[in-house]
Amino acid sequence: MRLLPGILAMAAIVVASNILVQHLFGQWLTWGAFTYPFSFLVTDLTNRFQGPRAARKVVVTGFVVGVICSLVGSQIMGEFGPLVSFRVALGSGLAFLAAQLTDIAVFNRLRAQFWWRAPLFATLAGSILDTGVFFTTAFSDSLRFLEPGNDVTWANEALPLLGLGPVAPLWISLATADLLVKLTIAAVALVPYRVAIARWAAQRA
Repeated sequence: MRLLPGILAMAAIVVASNILVQHLFGQWLTWGAFTYPFSFLVTDLTNRFQGPRAARKVVVTGFVVGVICSLVGSQIMGEFGPLVSFRVALGSGLAFLAAQLTDIAVFNRLRAQFWWRAPLFATLAGSILDTGVFFTTAFSDSLRFLEPGNDVTWANEALPLLGLGPVAPLWISLATADLLVKLTIAAVALVPYRVAIARWAAQRA
């Protein structure tokens, strides 16, 4: 099955990210922030080699795996309640679909241009959308009505941005740190992307 490598890679990244997001890395990040951005690399490589339809199938598989992870996490009780709240699950699902489908659309618009433009700009667009949708849905006090029983007061505590900047809700700092990691990995991921398409071209030669 031609899609199997992409499906397996996407599923592995989604599962790993759902596990690693439970473990903190410093004050503003979780370990999941370092694995999840590579889902865009999987989407872009699938799009490059097999087209947007195949990429969308890989994305749908990742979404289904993510939903299963959220369902499992919602049944596991942590110190402050379920490991995955409804808002976190909703934000995660919406962000994943919106970001990955945007990535595919942007990639297609730029695929005929210089090799790095499609993966870079597609990933940047997807990363910005993913971060905005997830953190707003999961933690913004303005959306408290989505899950009235979920206390997100901690995420809305007013603190200096990343400990240094202007005062903002804590979740803004978390989102900013997460986005900075995504943008960094978007640039780093150009290396394996370039290697993969070079090998693919050599095999076809």
